[in-house]
This record gives sequence, C-alpha cells and structure tokens, in this order.
Amino acid sequence: MPELPDVEVYREALEKHVRGQRLLGIRLASPFLLRSFEIPLSSATGRKVLAVRRLGKRIVFALEGDLFLAIHLMIAGRLHWRDPGARLPGRVGLAAFDFPSGTLTLTEASRKRRAALHLVSAAGLRELDAGGLEPLTATLAQFHAALARENHTLKRSLTDPRLFAGIGNAYSDELLWAARLSPVQLTGNLDEEEIARLFEATRATLGDWLDRLRAEAGDEFPEHVTAFRPEMAVHGRYKLPCPRCHSPVQRIRRAENEVNYCATCQTGGKLLADRALSRLLGKDWPKTLEEMEEWKAGLRAGL
Repeated sequence: MPELPDVEVYREALEKHVRGQRLLGIRLASPFLLRSFEIPLSSATGRKVLAVRRLGKRIVFALEGDLFLAIHLMIAGRLHWRDPGARLPGRVGLAAFDFPSGTLTLTEASRKRRAALHLVSAAGLRELDAGGLEPLTATLAQFHAALARENHTLKRSLTDPRLFAGIGNAYSDELLWAARLSPVQLTGNLDEEEIARLFEATRATLGDWLDRLRAEAGDEFPEHVTAFRPEMAVHGRYKLPCPRCHSPVQRIRRAENEVNYCATCQTGGKLLADRALSRLLGKDWPKTLEEMEEWKAGLRAGL
C-alpha cells in the first residue's frame, strides 16, 4: 500500500501538473470505485483545482465550490500521468481524470477492487479524516500523547490511522527497526527514552524516504511506487541479513499483513511467535535464533 512518503510524492507531482487547471471530466471504468453518492460525480466536471492535499493515505483535490475529490489507493492502486485523452488500460484501469494538459489514470492490479473515490463537501471530507497525527510535523509531546491514547502493540499503534496518519505496514517495520524496538512491545510499557527514540526514528526514516523518492522521480511523474524496496532495512527482506548486525531478518504473518524485524536488534534475540506456525509446533517452537538454527539443522538432517 502506498504510504506517507509515496503518497506525498504523488501529491507534489499532481500539484505541479493540475493545480489551477479545470477538471474536464471523469471516466469511470469500475462502478465499485465510487464510494460517495450524495453529490453526483458529474458535479466535479468543469471545476478548477485549487490545491492538491494529502489526508493520511488519501490524495485530495480541492475543487472550486467547496468540493473535494478524494482518492484512496489502498493496497494495489496506482496513479499514472498520461497524454490528454489517454485510454484506460483494459483489466486494471479504474478511472481517468481528464485535464487540459494531460490525463491522470487510476489503476489497480488486484481483483479485489479496494481503491476508493469520494466526491464530498468540506463536512464530508472531515468525516473521511480518521484524525491521526501527522508524524513529520508533530512535536515529541504530541507524538507521546498519541502513543499513550491506547495500550496496544507498537506495530498496531503506528498503523492505526486514528493515532498516526499515513504510516502502514511497510514503514512501521522500518521505523521500529530504526528505533531498535520490538513490534509487539506494548505502548503502555515504553519509557521516556524509548518514546523519544521512536519519535526521532520516525521523523528521520520518513524524511529520508521522502528525499529518496523525490530524487528518484526527479521531474517525472512517480511511476515506481511499491511497498518493497531493496534499500529497506527489514520490510520484505525475510531471511536476508540485517544491514546493522547481519542476523537474518525474521517475519511473522498476521491476516494479510506481515511483521518484519531483526531479532538481534529489536527483541533481544527472541523470536516472535508466528500464529500459524507456532500453533503447529506448540512447545517445539524455537524461542531464539540459536534454537531456530538448531531446529532447521534437524530438519535438514531428517530428524
């Protein structure tokens, strides 16, 4: 799923391309994309784009007449800038937004069709706002207060849009690795030093990735948006060496998400329990990296 750095780079590119232009029309290829019905989608046609904003992981076009066009890309949605009147790709194309200078197309590679489009008033836009704190502009005190609102694991709290805006599965892994904190540590158990460390790691990591993605896109529209990048420390790098200590990156799966972490750097060498596999192995589930290596050696030896 595109998260804060990717969505912000999309926003910056769109600001350059469409701010001040009139939306000539919207071609909707999938009726499942539109999630709002109080204001007809045709009401957006002919209105000038006053600004392009980011609301968490949403991209919002502020239109004349106090209307707002909000796009949530979810997991597999992507944006592309094409020549004026460009055709939508057949299977993955969801919508095309036509402007005098070009066409913005929205595609989704997944068959589940989770991407969402809303056309709302200012009041409707407030309803779409989950209320999460913007991590790059927050103070340490605000960051601390958000963490303290509920006692959950760090992974869950960082990815909760009611607490923090724009952080998802990929970057939460990276922030926690940078802060040397366990993804399953409870927020209520954090001390002042750990909170300050996570705050600084969040600002530094997200800021660094924003700079990287801006440099990668250059003057072009960003076309390489992905949740898996080889430069990442742990996310999507299961079994590969941690760039800090060289221990193999570990992974646990939870529903459709996964948690990637370094046991040496983040959990004191302890392996987190994967729900499915640890239930299968029961008391035989290895608790440390050393036990995991012994268990694997036993499998290889046919024991």
